[in-house]
Amino acid sequence: MLPRPFASALIWAALVLAAAPARAAPVDTLDLAVPQVPAAVVVEGRQRLLYELHLTNFGAAPLRLQAVSVLDAGSGAVLAGWRGEALAARGRIVGARAAALGDALQPGQRAVVFLELDLPAPMPKALRHRVEFSSAAAAPGPADTGRAEGAQVEGGQVEGGQVAPRPAAALPLAAPLRGGPWAAVYAPHWPRGHRRVFYALDGRARLPGRYAIDFVRVDAQGRTARGDADLAANALGYGEPVLAVADAVVAAARDGIGESARVSAHPRHDFDRAPGNYVALALADGRYAVYEHLRPGSLSVRAGERVRRGQVIGELGFTGDSTGPHLHFHVADAPAPLAGEGVGYAFEAFGLLGHYPGAAGLGERPWQARADDVAAQRRNELPESNAVIEFAR
Repeated sequence: MLPRPFASALIWAALVLAAAPARAAPVDTLDLAVPQVPAAVVVEGRQRLLYELHLTNFGAAPLRLQAVSVLDAGSGAVLAGWRGEALAARGRIVGARAAALGDALQPGQRAVVFLELDLPAPMPKALRHRVEFSSAAAAPGPADTGRAEGAQVEGGQVEGGQVAPRPAAALPLAAPLRGGPWAAVYAPHWPRGHRRVFYALDGRARLPGRYAIDFVRVDAQGRTARGDADLAANALGYGEPVLAVADAVVAAARDGIGESARVSAHPRHDFDRAPGNYVALALADGRYAVYEHLRPGSLSVRAGERVRRGQVIGELGFTGDSTGPHLHFHVADAPAPLAGEGVGYAFEAFGLLGHYPGAAGLGERPWQARADDVAAQRRNELPESNAVIEFAR
């Protein structure tokens, strides 16, 4: 028999619990992870981070994502946040056709939220993430017929995915091309842009084009070709010399893939041939500069050779998966074009002429002039999305 005081305490606790209002069990089955630690890049004077927040539902019920916030892990201050349509536009559910973040994240599914943040200096030492969600109960089973199918239970929030951003790379890069104007074509929100395309190779999914730029030559009227634009050789950038961005060693190179004479006749290519003819340079700091879609027969270097900055290594072409002649350039942690994680970089100098907002009008009309509050000469920066720039001749 229990001592009388102890038994009385148990009875009192039971009465308190019975009188408490019924509440749904807390839902905390969402895993938050940042697989690739971001490093800052500078864009038109602003510190920018590009990275991905992976959300995996480890529970038995679907979860509907409502909001994502980025916090300063030290102070708890909210640095940025998205909800509703703004959140849905920032990511997708992995492997689900046409499944945006506005759809429920089913048990076992993973969503990727693509984040781009402009942060003030000094950069926070660490970031943390807060995710708000609601949970829909699973369909009732034989022992759970009292719960309606799809009934909403209490929502919740979870914090995690803490990450300490790395500083920007110390080695700025020389120009990969001469002169200009060049449109630096990329946009983080494009579903099939480089920023959001994972490649699962050798047992791991990677995002090589996280900071990739497609350089397209334009003229003063914004045209990208002379005469018949369907002829690849008529592109203004076709055959332009491609330059080594640093003293480096050629880590990998491939030539011999042909190209179509007409843009409209260009076929699709598999993973291995998608980059076309390419060169990868091993930089002194462990990164790799990757150049893709080079003109067949134009490569002037081979794997193992040393090159000097500014040296011609090939010519701009139209090989591999390409919508038109251009130079694809990115920096990664591996030399194989599709088997490395894209990492940040900066060009030591370029002139800023203007922008194509969202790439609208590229090839059809002049770009919008540079804003008066942005200096024409940029140093140690990554060009802004769809900026029109000029390198030294």
